[in-house]
Amino acid sequence: MNADQPAADRSRQDDRFRSTPRTVRSGQTLMKITFFGHSALQIRTEDTTILVDPFITGNPLAEPVVSAADLTPDVILITHAHGDHWGDTPAIARRTGALVVANFEITEYLRKKHGHENVLAMNTGGAAEFPWGRITQTYARHSSSFPDGTYGGNPCGYLVESGARCVYVAGDTSPFAEMAWIGEELDVSVALLPVGDTFTMGPRASLRAIRMLDPAVAVPTHFNTFPPIRIDVEAWAKLVHDTGFVARVLKPGESMAVETD
Repeated sequence: MNADQPAADRSRQDDRFRSTPRTVRSGQTLMKITFFGHSALQIRTEDTTILVDPFITGNPLAEPVVSAADLTPDVILITHAHGDHWGDTPAIARRTGALVVANFEITEYLRKKHGHENVLAMNTGGAAEFPWGRITQTYARHSSSFPDGTYGGNPCGYLVESGARCVYVAGDTSPFAEMAWIGEELDVSVALLPVGDTFTMGPRASLRAIRMLDPAVAVPTHFNTFPPIRIDVEAWAKLVHDTGFVARVLKPGESMAVETD
């Protein structure tokens, strides 16, 4: 917890976090991922919708398949403050009342600039338990600032666990050694990895990440939105397959079920 965060704010945040009403059945829970393009995606459990990095408006991949007004998440995860990830967060949070999970700097910006109080501040390595599962905030090797230049804290990724399923949302990053710990300690069902190069790791560097994570399926993100990150994603998928892993390329608007072994 950030030492500068007022005690009253911390208490209010904890109350909101505990009061989030959710009920799920025990055993094998349903989990589905819907990709909207770039890094915007949705994870659906039995009765909870988790929206990740909702850059919809101005996203040439997402706008043909979804609008920000279509989305009704219970939880919004933000990996960092860059505009192509922060996106429509204030508008969606205001309309839906969703719990916004991010680092302390981002949640404070949302509270102070946009008046949204339903937030959960986390930091690298921290975890939060929900009735539907667990979220762990991971390291990401990147930068983070808001479109207005305000410092956005440390970038991050997330491990989203529900039942026997684990989805790793890497955020914007290059490979880092601790990915091996994730692969050793968890059975990663799906690894959502940026592959567009220039601002994140590219196709070949992502193979190192995949070897360390050892996921059941690797899914690419952060590619082909703008000219600097255009790649041949099918060639990437072939590289992954040739390395002995499974790749799944989702088109904008396409969904996939998250399977368990």
